[in-house]
Amino acid sequence: MKNLFWIILIFVSCSDNSKKETYVDTKVLTSIHRDGYIGDSQCVSCHKKAFETWKGSDHDLAMQDANQETVLGNFNDVNLTLDGIAYFFTKKDSSFIVHITEIDGSKKEYQISYTFGVNPLQQYLIDFDKGKKQVLRVTWDVIKKQWYHQYSGDEFEPHDWMHWTQSSQNWNTMCAECHSTNLQKNYIIDEDRFNTTYSSINVNCESCHGPAEKHVNWANSIEDSIHVDKYILKGKSQFSQMNMCAPCHSRRTKLTQNYVPGTHFEDQYLIQNLSEEFYHGDGQIESEDYVYGSFLQSKMYHNDVTCTDCHDPHSLKLKEIGNNLCMQCHEPKYDQPLHHFHIQDSEGSQCINCHMTGVTYMGNDYRRDHSFRVPRPDQSVTYGTPNACNTCHTDKSNKWAANKVEEWYGTKRQEHFSDALLLSNRDNLSQEEQNALDKFINDLNFPAIARATAIDNLQITQSKQYEVLLKSLLDESPIVRFAALQKFRGLNLEDRASIALKLTNDTTKLVRIGAARLLLDLDVNTLTNVDVSGLNKSRNELEEMLFSNADFVSGRMQLGDYYLQTNDIKNAIKHYKITIKKDSLLLPAYSNLASCYSMDGQPKEALNVLNILIDKSHELGRPYYLRALLYFEMKQDKLAVKDLNKAIILEPSNSRYLYNLATYFYQNKSYVEAEKNIKKGLNLEAENPDYKYLLALIYQDQGKVNEAQIIMQELNANQ
Repeated sequence: MKNLFWIILIFVSCSDNSKKETYVDTKVLTSIHRDGYIGDSQCVSCHKKAFETWKGSDHDLAMQDANQETVLGNFNDVNLTLDGIAYFFTKKDSSFIVHITEIDGSKKEYQISYTFGVNPLQQYLIDFDKGKKQVLRVTWDVIKKQWYHQYSGDEFEPHDWMHWTQSSQNWNTMCAECHSTNLQKNYIIDEDRFNTTYSSINVNCESCHGPAEKHVNWANSIEDSIHVDKYILKGKSQFSQMNMCAPCHSRRTKLTQNYVPGTHFEDQYLIQNLSEEFYHGDGQIESEDYVYGSFLQSKMYHNDVTCTDCHDPHSLKLKEIGNNLCMQCHEPKYDQPLHHFHIQDSEGSQCINCHMTGVTYMGNDYRRDHSFRVPRPDQSVTYGTPNACNTCHTDKSNKWAANKVEEWYGTKRQEHFSDALLLSNRDNLSQEEQNALDKFINDLNFPAIARATAIDNLQITQSKQYEVLLKSLLDESPIVRFAALQKFRGLNLEDRASIALKLTNDTTKLVRIGAARLLLDLDVNTLTNVDVSGLNKSRNELEEMLFSNADFVSGRMQLGDYYLQTNDIKNAIKHYKITIKKDSLLLPAYSNLASCYSMDGQPKEALNVLNILIDKSHELGRPYYLRALLYFEMKQDKLAVKDLNKAIILEPSNSRYLYNLATYFYQNKSYVEAEKNIKKGLNLEAENPDYKYLLALIYQDQGKVNEAQIIMQELNANQ
């Protein structure tokens, strides 16, 4: 036996020596695969278990070529009418065909090119010109085995932005990056054309772990194993795992042209904050948030819990069933009636039903809120936010639920960021409430995404609030620093420059872009070489962000805004016109385009645009206000005054309209009308110094010297 041992040892030793002769340092290897992406086939030999677990998962089936094996919908000569649109689903040889009669009577036949997803619904892609792929509106319900419209009840004309053939349902823009691997969007901005490519059609190993060519080269050599982490992403720490998962599982804005695996999230994306446009006032999900925005709010996240603590990273399935999943970490007492006050093993006793309420999206896709919050029916009573108790007990009131919580747990609630978040959404805060909110913004015990949202919601009424924001510029979180920066945009250039220039060299791209936004009107010739370097870098990154999002309608409008702010009026006009062509209902683009035409000495074009805007939004005051300003420029004062009065009728709470009308009357020596209108403005904004100054001038020209002096003394005292 001893001799056998020595024979084996010698054999192994010889084997190692022979390998050393064929050793190749991976550093000197030249990539032979595009961007280093090699596909799944070379992963299987070493990672068979992971591969087999991933096979058939939602990631694996995220996108597929349309064929007999992949198409789940019924294309067996089915006639169907939904929301005024007639469909006929059929097959032609091996192709899947849909005939569509739109609500305007137009008819067309389309061939299905790809499937999108498998559970609980499946969507279908159709190839269009200019490299575009569009997501068919009609969708297959995999559970009920029937066709349906995700947003039933809505009727969209073919020219509407929300129509399935338009930008809102464009695969290249809205879907592609997260359903395929190594997606390169390749948007050609001047042609509104895509040359989109990917390495793998689905979400494969390299989507999460990064390009694997160097890793395979390492595995095929005998290089020291400590170098393996150089060549593949593992996601062992929470930070690295969030950078792997969050790019797709988040509602966010792109900062760069293409996603690079492993790069820090805030160097590639801006997370959508907890705006009431997408979330309830307390941060609970309302619109789709794709999980990350919720998870960032949670105690789980702040205690280093990762996605893979609950989900298998390859099958994506939960690791345990029911409350056993939560009991991996939580004490058993939480799985008892003394905690949840429901019958054991009932629906009410399930942790997720109290701490992970959900919303159904896309018609049948129920997703749970990952902020893992304690139910707060007391907030529902005050603010109308939803709560877990009344989600089940629909026959009971919020007050009933709040009383039950007090009966079980007492009157004191745990300190939670949602209290401050709800407060930040309110108007007319007391000094005490404002002080509490200012303190919250810089309290590191609360989630950064909530504090950043509170900053976004902040209404600056006192100069001392800027001191709070200056402290926020030193916050450890990039999203807090970014949010704080944006609140300084209303300051004069000198003050903005003193604040933002140093942040053009911030460690995070998101913050550098935020700084560049504040300095668009800064002349680089006034700066030192050090400042010029940082400013140029941050401006280039801002431009990259803008061009990366120019295929989005809102992104194209922001590009127009950028050129307007940098006085490149011709380019601003160009991109506003394209914005309107993409979405004729995006109203702010019309007013911006009209302003550009006016600045460019084209008043007739500006008037035409404003007339179109008024036709589309005759119930709004602002279009009439803008047209009034244009009429004043065109010396058509009667028409201008008529429009101003119309704007005031439509929006009586807008004091700026009253101020402009009062200014007109003052300039034309109609002092009685001027005084009447500016006093109405002061009733709305009692402390506005511009309004007070105008009233003082009106008094002075009327001979009311004492009244004018009192106002001027007050204004001087407050300077």
